[in-house]
Amino acid sequence: MSEDLANEIEAIQSIYGNDVLREADCGFVYILSTPNKEASLRLLFPPDYPESIPQLLGTERTGAQARKGYGSHVLDIARATLLSVFIPGSVCLFDLLQELDTALVEESNGQHFPPANPEDDASPVLNAAPSVSGLGKEPCWILSSAVTEKKSTFVARACSVTSPAQAKACVAHLLDSDKRAAKASHHITAYRIRALSTAESMSEVTYQDYDDDGENAAGARVLHLLQVMNVWDVLVVVSRWYGGVKLGPDRFSIINNVAREAVVEGGWTKSRAIQ
Repeated sequence: MSEDLANEIEAIQSIYGNDVLREADCGFVYILSTPNKEASLRLLFPPDYPESIPQLLGTERTGAQARKGYGSHVLDIARATLLSVFIPGSVCLFDLLQELDTALVEESNGQHFPPANPEDDASPVLNAAPSVSGLGKEPCWILSSAVTEKKSTFVARACSVTSPAQAKACVAHLLDSDKRAAKASHHITAYRIRALSTAESMSEVTYQDYDDDGENAAGARVLHLLQVMNVWDVLVVVSRWYGGVKLGPDRFSIINNVAREAVVEGGWTKSRAIQ
């Protein structure tokens, strides 16, 4: 068991009690009880957790009064919740339990249960996250690796954009559809866009802007990075989850490093110029 996992289990059990997470008979598999105590799930931690996401293997049990198929329903909600809160390099059990509790309460109040299918209870496949309606097309984000320094975690995302309005819409979509991202302390954004002024004209118009989102001077530095890299038609969003310890100037280096990684990984440094 890694030190991160051991510390996380100790913290979770101090909050929710020892029964919330207990070891199963085989290594790295744990039994996770839902906050409402109506079901428990089998949870597999990969050896490199928290770099890799845990897997919800299936339902361990459901309460005696639970309706038929309830375990399958809870498992689906838990899998979608796990996908929404997990970020590589950061432990996720507390966020998973909090968000799962909220989701189960909302489901219970609204009674939005799907048709029962008990055979799904033992499904070993981690389902994809449900699509988010009403927010427009989901941006195709390229993510950097997560960097954690003194309990603060940084992750950069980059996507292609062709207008300032689209850049703003992409940020709005991220914050509305990704609960884990929405909880970040700061979202530093910057974009550079180059386009034709009109369909008939061959003249060029450029757009460049940034937003610190409370991380003073960080947005301008990310924009400067994009200028130095000479990349266009890209939006970069660097999310920071503040860990309670000030990093001083070191934070700017981390912000630029994860931003650069996302831009390079997405291929914007190769050939994005208008022909």
